[in-house]
Amino acid sequence: MEKVINIVGFTGSLRRNSYNKAALNAAKELLPAGANLEIVDLSLIPFFNEDLESEGIPEVVVQFKRKLAEADAILISTPEYNYSIPPVLKNAIDWASRSTELPLNGKPLAIMSASPGIFGGARVQYHLRQVCVVLNLLPLNKPEVFIMSAHTKFDPSGKLIDEYSRNAITKLLQALVDKTREMKECQERG
Repeated sequence: MEKVINIVGFTGSLRRNSYNKAALNAAKELLPAGANLEIVDLSLIPFFNEDLESEGIPEVVVQFKRKLAEADAILISTPEYNYSIPPVLKNAIDWASRSTELPLNGKPLAIMSASPGIFGGARVQYHLRQVCVVLNLLPLNKPEVFIMSAHTKFDPSGKLIDEYSRNAITKLLQALVDKTREMKECQERG
């Protein structure tokens, strides 16, 4: 029996009715067998400040880093702000990259984005991939998930109703679980 793959997911949006939060909720429904997804709220993480860090890492950051360390893989669903990474997402990543504990190092990552625009967040994904290099976070190259015209893809309650997007997320999650299992098998073989 294969070990359950534990995935931690989070979004770069703080908006209550965020399409990206709704996409994470859809991902919970679409997980392949043998996988679990915990969605983490980034809203309580304070903005990174070395003065704050020198006073002691805030407990909410300690808990966030612990969840990342315990995860087998990461799932990020993020909007695009001004062609780039939203501050809340970049801030969480910055906190996770500090000190000697580097919980993102070598972790497989799946990225998806939802946007009312016609590009579906393509530019944020490109910028996020650049940040992954310094973190040694291992993003999947394929499949890509861009939920374009997101305002037409979710119902008023936030349920993803677009079959194309649901299929794309299903394939992305399967690829993430497969990659994670492959990496774990390689590590176990030494």
